[in-house]
Amino acid sequence: MAKAVVPHFHNDGGVGNISVGVKEFMCVGASAPNDHPHVFLDMGEDAEKVCPYCSTLFKYDAALKPHQTTPDGCLLADQNA
Repeated sequence: MAKAVVPHFHNDGGVGNISVGVKEFMCVGASAPNDHPHVFLDMGEDAEKVCPYCSTLFKYDAALKPHQTTPDGCLLADQNA
């Protein structure tokens, strides 16, 4: 069975919301060492989800690829697409 990688996103820029191309992902807050506990978020049928730790609002955008974000650069650096 193939191993699926769940994208991890950060909010180093402190923006209010981040658009992502997936509905299931991990939020890490800021990059280490300033990260919060890594939280799995699942939007389900909704188009947005708020991280309970850092209050970043994540919005689903079907036009984005799974590892793309708006603003750019919010994918955790050690994950390549």
